[in-house]
Amino acid sequence: MLFAATILIASGAFFATRSPQPPSSPVKPIEARVPPKTENMEGLLFRAFKEEKELEIWVLPDGESRYALWETFPVLKDSGGPGPKLREGDLQVPEGFYFVDRFNPNSKFHLSLGINYPNDRDRPRSDPETPGGDIFIHGRAVSIGCLAMGDPAIERIYAIAEEARALDHRIRVEIYPFRMEGAKLDQRLREYPEWADFWRDELLPGYRHSPDDGPPGAYRIGGGANRRAESEKAPAPDMGRLGGIGEGLSELRGHAELG
Repeated sequence: MLFAATILIASGAFFATRSPQPPSSPVKPIEARVPPKTENMEGLLFRAFKEEKELEIWVLPDGESRYALWETFPVLKDSGGPGPKLREGDLQVPEGFYFVDRFNPNSKFHLSLGINYPNDRDRPRSDPETPGGDIFIHGRAVSIGCLAMGDPAIERIYAIAEEARALDHRIRVEIYPFRMEGAKLDQRLREYPEWADFWRDELLPGYRHSPDDGPPGAYRIGGGANRRAESEKAPAPDMGRLGGIGEGLSELRGHAELG
């Protein structure tokens, strides 16, 4: 009994002499964006910014009225400079409003998504004989007129694009020369007067309709301004160009010659 009492007294002395522990500080919420769910998404939108070398992926979740930013990826390589693509071999990344019209899982650049350049709005200002073509968002880090995202990024981008295709959604692609706002917009309009009207009249209205404002709809351009239609459904795909060897050769030729 005496031994047990001694142990208890010693234990009490030990705990009594321990430094008091500071109260645990409240756990602050982690301010992290939760990517929107992509199951049964109602729309998918890509927004590229050439000067900033960024590609944003926006998702319209099922039952929602506003797009949500899914991810922003760095563009590892592009080519050319400010302004639209005008002709084959000018090395320019196009500027404007497009759709993904080709999927190539057998790309020479790992995976690739083609866009419908030249479209009806590009043709009047492009070379009538050789406007160029075969513009892709793809893997690797080499580009002549395309957006090269690197292999890990294109795997994620391609996967979400396939989700949208399985749901029969068009994938809109907006390509801007830069983030068209504030002092940068004013400065670039002064620096590149040859493109000022094009940027101001055609691109800026689309840019200012942020995905946060709600679904922009399909783009129709007329009368010098962008108008939007309601349909988000994809057109019938060109099965001859979806993932075939011929498309892969066309893509490779595009990088070697067209740009």
